[in-house]
Amino acid sequence: MADTPEEFIEVDPAAYGGGDGYESAGYDSSTVSLSSSINEYIFENGRRYHAYFGREKNLLPTDETEQDRLDLHHEIFLEILAGELHKAPLNNPQRILDVGTGTGIWAVDVADTYPMAEVIGTDLSPLQPTWVPPNCRFEVDDCEQNWTFRQDYFDFIHMRNLAQSISDWSRLMPEVYRCTKPGGWVELAEVGLNELLSDDGTLLDGDPAKRCVDLLTQAMELIGRPAPTVASMRANLETAGFVDIHVCAYKQPFGPWPKDKRLKHVGAMALLMLQTGIEAYVMASFSRILGMEQEEAAKLCQEAYASCSNRKNHFYNHFYVVYGRKPGGD
Repeated sequence: MADTPEEFIEVDPAAYGGGDGYESAGYDSSTVSLSSSINEYIFENGRRYHAYFGREKNLLPTDETEQDRLDLHHEIFLEILAGELHKAPLNNPQRILDVGTGTGIWAVDVADTYPMAEVIGTDLSPLQPTWVPPNCRFEVDDCEQNWTFRQDYFDFIHMRNLAQSISDWSRLMPEVYRCTKPGGWVELAEVGLNELLSDDGTLLDGDPAKRCVDLLTQAMELIGRPAPTVASMRANLETAGFVDIHVCAYKQPFGPWPKDKRLKHVGAMALLMLQTGIEAYVMASFSRILGMEQEEAAKLCQEAYASCSNRKNHFYNHFYVVYGRKPGGD
């Protein structure tokens, strides 16, 4: 674990090659033929967004700023979980799938942890590095379409922070169940996008950070992607047929205000992450769904960050991890 947040974001050596664009660095095309359309993006609010599979599939940016934020958030999750990459009890896994892998940082770490396992990361955009462990590879895919993986294939399927991009869990989860090996595990991990809390009454109703959360909740509900809750995550696993379900909830503070040393470190990193994280989560939703003007949305983001940065305010949300086992395999 690095001692300072600045050390958490590692530059991919491939980024130094060629010209200024990521296309010049090259992507692994061994598992999918990358057409030019996959590398097409749209630009709005001063950020780059996903376009392939449809511009509404992922409302978060895909640019370098967002990739850095995702890598930092990965380190935050590691700190919250005391260095663990997952909570499911794995025993000599042979095949692991990371759905919505993002920058691929979790997949790379888990490939290093389980060198005997084949690790596959899938995502809507080819953001992942080319220098990866030999047992790790990436594919461009939309997880809400029919899966091409074989039945009873994976020992472990990991899905983290996907809720804002999933419209139909009832279609996704049967595919997850089908492709999980009997006795294998599936883990859902999500931050509480619809919550901002305080234990000491420092969060007021009119706070701009709370207004951001409330508006984001409203926008996601309008497009049929409600914020994840422990109940909904458990229900997704139970309805699909998974058993032996476990629920874990952890506080994610914003700012180094906790007395606990570990939570203070988490809070410092989370506050750094919010410098671009608030804008990443809300700008497209506010402008595309709620019709808010860019200037108004940007001003609200700035006010929300200032509130979270105020030492008198002690805000947090939760990081939820829910995992279950596919019956059989004894």
